[in-house]
Amino acid sequence: MGELCSMPALLRRNARVFAERPAYREKEYGIWQSWTWAEAAREIEWLALGFLALGMERGDHVAVIGRNRPDHYWAMVAAQMCGAVPVPLYADAVAEEMAYVLGHCGARFVVCGDQEQVDKVIDIQDDLHQIDHVLYHDKRGMRKYDHEHLNWLHDIRDEGKAAHFRHEHELELREAELDYDSTCVMLYTSGTTGKPKGVVLSNRNIIETSKNSSEFDHLRADDEILAYLPMAWVGDFIFSMGQALWNGFCVNCPESADTMMTDLKEIAPTYYFAPPRVFETQLTQVMIRMHDAGPFKRWLFKHYMELAKRIGPQILDGKSVGLIDRLRYALGEFAIYGPLKNTLGFSRVRVGYTAGEAIGPEIFEFYRSLGINLKQLYGQTEASVFIAQQPDHEVRADTVGVTSPGVEIRIAENGEIFYRSPGTFVEYYNNPESTASTKDPEGWVATGDAGFFEEGSGHLRIIDRAKDVGKMADGHMFAPKYVENKLKFYPDVLEAVVFGNGREMCTAFINIDLTAVGNWAERNNIAYASYQELAGHPDVLGAIRSHVEEVNASVAQDDMLSACQIHRFLVLHKELDADDGEMTRTRKVRRGKIEEKYDDLLAALYDGSETIHTETEVTYEDGRKGSISADLTIVDATTVAVSGQKVAAE
Repeated sequence: MGELCSMPALLRRNARVFAERPAYREKEYGIWQSWTWAEAAREIEWLALGFLALGMERGDHVAVIGRNRPDHYWAMVAAQMCGAVPVPLYADAVAEEMAYVLGHCGARFVVCGDQEQVDKVIDIQDDLHQIDHVLYHDKRGMRKYDHEHLNWLHDIRDEGKAAHFRHEHELELREAELDYDSTCVMLYTSGTTGKPKGVVLSNRNIIETSKNSSEFDHLRADDEILAYLPMAWVGDFIFSMGQALWNGFCVNCPESADTMMTDLKEIAPTYYFAPPRVFETQLTQVMIRMHDAGPFKRWLFKHYMELAKRIGPQILDGKSVGLIDRLRYALGEFAIYGPLKNTLGFSRVRVGYTAGEAIGPEIFEFYRSLGINLKQLYGQTEASVFIAQQPDHEVRADTVGVTSPGVEIRIAENGEIFYRSPGTFVEYYNNPESTASTKDPEGWVATGDAGFFEEGSGHLRIIDRAKDVGKMADGHMFAPKYVENKLKFYPDVLEAVVFGNGREMCTAFINIDLTAVGNWAERNNIAYASYQELAGHPDVLGAIRSHVEEVNASVAQDDMLSACQIHRFLVLHKELDADDGEMTRTRKVRRGKIEEKYDDLLAALYDGSETIHTETEVTYEDGRKGSISADLTIVDATTVAVSGQKVAAE
C-alpha cells in the first residue's frame, strides 16, 4: 500500500489528485455549501494544528458527538493527524450512556455539535475528571457559558492557522509515525446484551476493507453519497470516511434529520446505504400517499407495480424479457417508476445497500422492481462492516451474497458463522476477556449469527442470531426474525417481537406505525388523543389481525419454519424506545430486556387471558421518569394447519 497507510495520507493524496473536485457539502439555511479536496485538507490541517496548540497527545481519545457535518468528519481526521484516536458517539444517547463511553475510553477532548450535546457533557463532567477540553461547532446559546475549558471549534481552527509555523514540524512528525497498525478509530458496539464494548480498528482494517469493497462495487471518484446515518455506527465510518477518502468521492451532509428526505432528493446520490427501517419508512410514506390519491392514479400505480414486480428485477439483472413487456415497463418508467424514484431521491442510485438486520423480502423486491440496484450485505463492527455482499446480477432477498473480497468464512457444527479478514478488529478496548472469547488466536471471529452456504450458488443465508434461534416445545425450529420481517412489510406495523422458544406456540408484541395508522384514522374520521388510544382501537386490532393471519399463511409454506405461526398477539401501548432500554441506538430489539420488562404481558399471552392491565415506566426526552398504564386486548389469530413439518436437527 506504500504511502497510503492512514486516513491523513489518503487526504493528502486526494488534495493533490482530486484538488478541485468536491469533497464535502453541507446544507445550511437551505443553501448547499461546498468544499473541494484541497480546501478540506487545509481546514483539517488547521484544525489539527489547533488541537496541538490545546495539548493533544499521541494516543488521546477524542470523542465526537453530533449529527453528520463536515466539521465533525474533519475533527476525526485532524485527531488522527495528531496521533490521537477519534471515538464518535451516538448524538441521541442520554447522559448516562454517554458517561459510560466517555469514562470507559478516558476521553480528554470532546467535540460537540451544539448546545444540547455540550449540556450533556457538562452534566456528567463532575464524575469524569479526565475531560480537559470541550469544543463545539454551533455557537447558538453558548455565549454565557464558562469558556475556561470550552472553545468554539472555529476558534481552534483559527488558532491553528495562526500557529502554523510553531506546530507544523510536530504535526509532520506525528503524521509520519502513522502506519497500517496505528489505531484509526474506536467504535462502540450497540450493546444488545450488555454494556457497549469499544472496538479498536486499525488503519489496515479500514483501508483494506474500503479498498476491497470499492473494487467489488466499482466505486468511483464521481460518486455521491448522503451522510445521514449515526456517525458512531461503523457503516457511516466506512462509507463516509474510509470509502470516501479511498475513492475521493463527495460526502453530502443534510441540514437536519427533518430535511433529510428533501436533501436526499436534491443530491440524488449514486451510492446509497440505509438500514431496513429507512426503506420501510419510505415505503410506508409512498403507500400513505397512494391511499390519498384519486381512483385513477391508484389503479395506474397498482397496474404498473404489478408489472414491475413480475419483470422489474429480471430487467435489472440483465435477463431477457419479452419485447411487449419491455415496452410496457419503459412506459411504466416514464409514468410511474421514474417520478417515484425521483421523489424518493433514488433516481441516480447505481449501487444501493441495506444491512443491519434482515429486510422483508416484499420490501426488498419493491425497490428492485423499480430498477434500483438495491443489494444486501452482511457485516459487523468487528469486521469493519464487510463479511458477505451481493454481486451485481446475483441479488436475492433470501441471501446476503457471497464472501466479501479478502474474507474467509466457516460455519461451525452448531450453525454459527465465523470469519477472518483484513478488516478483523484489533481488540475490545480494555477488555481482554471479551476479545479472547470473540476472536481466537488464529484470527477467527465468532459472529453470534446462525447461517449456512447454499449449495450451488455459494450464497450465505442468515437464519437469525444464534442465541435467538431455538426450538419450540415439540422440537420444531424457532427463528423469530424471519416472522418479524414479514410483519414489518405492512405500512402500519412499525416493530414486532415474536416469542416461542421452548413453548407450545408463538405469540407476538406489535408496535403500530403512528404515521400510517394516524393517516388511516384521519381518512376515516376517527378521533384519537394518543398513541395508546389509537393502538387499542378495535378497527386497528382487526387490521393487525388480518396482517398476522396473512403472514401465518406465508410462514406455513416454509417447511422448516412453518411452526413459527403466531397464535396470539397484543399491540403494545407504547413504542419500543432506546431511551427505555428496549432497543439499541441502532434500533435493534433487546429481546431479553423486553421479556423481563413485560413479563406480565408475556404471561397473559400464554395463559389464555383476553385482557391485561399493565403499568410501564417510561423515560421522557429530558431524562425524567414517569409511568403509563393501559388495559390491553389480547387477540387470537387463525393459523394454517401444516402436515409433515420438518423438525429442527438435534
